Amino acid sequence: MAISFFGLAIFLFLTLDSDFISSPVSAASEGVQITYGSVIKLMHERTKFRLHSHDEPYGSGSGQQSVTGFPNVDDSNSYWIVRPVSDTNAQQGDTIKGGTIIRLQHMRTRKWLHSHLLNVSLTMMPIAVMPYAINLLISK
Repeated sequence: MAISFFGLAIFLFLTLDSDFISSPVSAASEGVQITYGSVIKLMHERTKFRLHSHDEPYGSGSGQQSVTGFPNVDDSNSYWIVRPVSDTNAQQGDTIKGGTIIRLQHMRTRKWLHSHLLNVSLTMMPIAVMPYAINLLISK
């Protein structure tokens, strides 16, 4: 799991950021509170692409549901639900504080976001991210 988390962290660092997740101070200064059950979009700051997924498997590698960056703002496949990790007492509606580990669930397919350490055919980077299961750390 640590390797998968590390792989996703690198992927997010290199390709995808979120105003809500990587900069919660900015979100807080705008009066935005992220709670369990919140529906968010993760957006790459430079390209403005959103973390996107749909029920179509990768043609190679894991064969699991694909996750990509997508430029369309109105895309309904770019919504992710913020969920607590399974070993917590957190409930829907509880506010998420800095340092909290969360999980992301794709809104339309209900698959959990996770990563694999394997080459992705499009980039040949040794990281693949797909919906299944992963915990994310909310930065302070």
